[in-house]
Amino acid sequence: MTNSRNVLFVHSSNEMYGADRMLLRVLAALPEGVKPTVWLPDDTSSAANSLSTHLTKAGIGYEVRAMPVLRRKYLNAPGLARLFKGMIAGTFALRKMAPDAVFCMTSAVLTFAPISRLAGVKSVVLYNQEIWTDRESWILGILARACTNAVAISDASLKSLRGPIANRAVTIANGVPDRDPAYGPIVDRSGPVRFFIGSRWNSWKGHETLLEAWDSNVAPGLLVIAGSAPPLGQGVDVEGLVEALKHPGSVSVVGETDDVTKHIDYADFVIIPSDAPEPFGLLAIEAFARARPVIASDAGGLARIVQHGHTGLKFPSRNASELRLLLQTEATRERAIRMGREARADYEESYSSEKFRVRFVEFWSTLF
Repeated sequence: MTNSRNVLFVHSSNEMYGADRMLLRVLAALPEGVKPTVWLPDDTSSAANSLSTHLTKAGIGYEVRAMPVLRRKYLNAPGLARLFKGMIAGTFALRKMAPDAVFCMTSAVLTFAPISRLAGVKSVVLYNQEIWTDRESWILGILARACTNAVAISDASLKSLRGPIANRAVTIANGVPDRDPAYGPIVDRSGPVRFFIGSRWNSWKGHETLLEAWDSNVAPGLLVIAGSAPPLGQGVDVEGLVEALKHPGSVSVVGETDDVTKHIDYADFVIIPSDAPEPFGLLAIEAFARARPVIASDAGGLARIVQHGHTGLKFPSRNASELRLLLQTEATRERAIRMGREARADYEESYSSEKFRVRFVEFWSTLF
């Protein structure tokens, strides 16, 4: 690239969960000559380990500002007035900034698509990290008509798109970096099999399904749960569910963590038991990078990422009895060691940062 490009990335949260981490991966994959700026919303809380903290470390400019983010809490008269006011203010801010391109990094900020075009921005990209449901797809599809291009993080995410944007979309699977320290294979040790789950405690993330499966006369092993209740939306009382187990001592709730790597390395299996289809399942490839197999619900992006019996194990979504049987009979350390090797090989082949960068740069070349 010879010409410098000013690109605005609009994001809907300021945390360090999957969508936040993928924004960092996209920024790291930008070609030389691109000057990125990030807009973050002012209606969510930020912790010490926030996205803005990582942006500062990376030397990337950002602004926390009032933004017209689509949230359920705004589906009322005052909320809609707030969104309308935010769209007007956003239009003027975009005209003043005059970026060469705007990336809507989640569907929740698709309000920026029409106002970006109104402000004269030629390239507006939806980076779709969700699976659109029938209930919401009509409004998202209307807003996405203003997008010139779209990237979906999985085929499941792409297939959920509605309207003309579906014909202007490509799938670019996520990628993650190798982290320090260097990964180590699972050790053939004695003792209980170790499991790890790390995510927001949203109602659809499957914590209730997992803990129902875990609640047997003999605990399947040792389970570590990281994460916390969501600041917005319906959450699950994970700590209360753990206290009610027959063997609560078999489960450790560690809360939010700056880096899940140490917990993945501790585990023999990483569990992603989502009740609703995951658009991708970033934790799965983070586990693969550490040579850890994944136990996942067989839906959404995870259905393609996890190869049953090779890189992990799969069970039907919301089926606690099938998950219990799997934990008790198939999730052995011997199988974890073998599947962990295959998981690492799959990471190197498909999900490394370099593989992601190559795919993203190829897409970038089509924008200008």
